[in-house]
Amino acid sequence: MLIKSLIAPSILSADFTRLGQQIQACQQAGADWIHVDVIDGHFAPNLTMGPFIVKACRQVTDLPIDVHLMIEKPERLLEAFASAGASHLTVHVETCPHLYRTLQNIRELGCKAGVVLNPGTPPSLLDEVLHLVDLVLVMSVNPGFSGQAFIPQVLPKVRYLRQRLDEINPNAWLEIDGGMNTQTLPLALQAGARVFVAANAIFNHPDGIAAGIKELRDCMPA
Repeated sequence: MLIKSLIAPSILSADFTRLGQQIQACQQAGADWIHVDVIDGHFAPNLTMGPFIVKACRQVTDLPIDVHLMIEKPERLLEAFASAGASHLTVHVETCPHLYRTLQNIRELGCKAGVVLNPGTPPSLLDEVLHLVDLVLVMSVNPGFSGQAFIPQVLPKVRYLRQRLDEINPNAWLEIDGGMNTQTLPLALQAGARVFVAANAIFNHPDGIAAGIKELRDCMPA
């Protein structure tokens, strides 16, 4: 089954003095999701945003809000993010010893359930839950900061997950996050990713948000 390719701007690189305007600019330019990177300073370096930011995003857009929880013990905050307006809640396999239950809890809260892999984590760790997920997110940089260089060694992992999802759960999205631009997006697309998280390539594009999204969209098949 062919799933449409989607663009998910990550507000980690947005100008927070104009966050609402920039999210609306993303929507007007044809973005598909809004991606929110939640980092606790423990699981990954950097300290970013909490449920109140998700609530603010929900007030200015009706796009799906894709919340990536780079935090320890994410089960403690699932309800808070769901109540704030998250559409998807994605947790790291590295932080969830009871991953099956955590994914079920996300579903029970009315959100799409996702799981994330760091660059150094083998994809086979997800084999037992692929039937349960709505999305799988592959990190193509180390989690923490925007602006890092793409790690090409993750592409075989994307290909493996594409094959496994096609066999087990073809309606699930396969998402990639890190270093996405007009050079790297086609490589990830060819490997099988269908949702592309981009931060600098959109929010720091020299010609503005709409131009950044258009350049990425032009890398995708019509």
